[in-house]
Amino acid sequence: NEEWVFLSSKDGDLRDRKATEAIFDKYKPTHVIHLAAKVGGLFANMAQKVEFYRENTLINDNIMELCRINKVQKLVSFLSTCIFPDKTTYPIDETMLHDGPPHPSNEGYAYAKRLIDTMNRAYAEEYGCNFTSIIPTNIYGPHDNFSIQNGHVIPGLIHKCYIAKRDGTPFTIWGSGTPLRQFIYSLDLAELTVWVMRDYHSPDPITLSVGEEDEVSIKDVALSVAKAMKFEGEVIFDTEKADGQFKKTACNKKLRSYLPDYKFTTIDEGIQMSVDWFLANYETVRK
Repeated sequence: NEEWVFLSSKDGDLRDRKATEAIFDKYKPTHVIHLAAKVGGLFANMAQKVEFYRENTLINDNIMELCRINKVQKLVSFLSTCIFPDKTTYPIDETMLHDGPPHPSNEGYAYAKRLIDTMNRAYAEEYGCNFTSIIPTNIYGPHDNFSIQNGHVIPGLIHKCYIAKRDGTPFTIWGSGTPLRQFIYSLDLAELTVWVMRDYHSPDPITLSVGEEDEVSIKDVALSVAKAMKFEGEVIFDTEKADGQFKKTACNKKLRSYLPDYKFTTIDEGIQMSVDWFLANYETVRK
């Protein structure tokens, strides 16, 4: 008989040791899924490297040390594909995390996150703690941030397409549409995270992602959004805008060695469900 408690930054400041202790004292968790982080886009990361490093390091240290002190049975922390070496070969896998420096633009964030992996192994060796980490690819789905300026690519395109349909204007996508990405539907990621907590017991990280064969171009994603939104107007790719990295393909062979038959939500199904949720909740969504 499990009781699940979902907390946000409103429930306490995890950068603060006393506030974090109060949360552990109140809920006495036996298992912890650690999603908390100071996050931001490219420009915030470039401007505030000290804060991104310090605040994430404080959060991670408080969570990990209090999990040890309180004898938490399992800690699952989230890493990110953007913390991998900048100069690398593809596909990237879990063993390559520390093979070179991250991109200079987010090195404060990246080094703080990489230390989670280092410390998972250290806590296992020294204290026998069952701590591990997950590396997801690009997440999308209901309850996302649909801001056109600050949101990620799929929610941003959904909001943009909605406005184009409403106003009878073209649906304009920034860039050429050629970059490739792997997207994971948020409910698939949630289901796999629970599997990691119950059944994956190694301090080494595991990538949770669709396979290389399910990589899609931004153009395919935009056209899928237009179809899901029943948008009949003109679709334009603004090639004056930057494309960003062409690809950052991640390998999911490790996941497949444990769950060979897991069925991911297809990109078209996931986008349709995300569009339907956005339309049903338009007034209250983050945008």
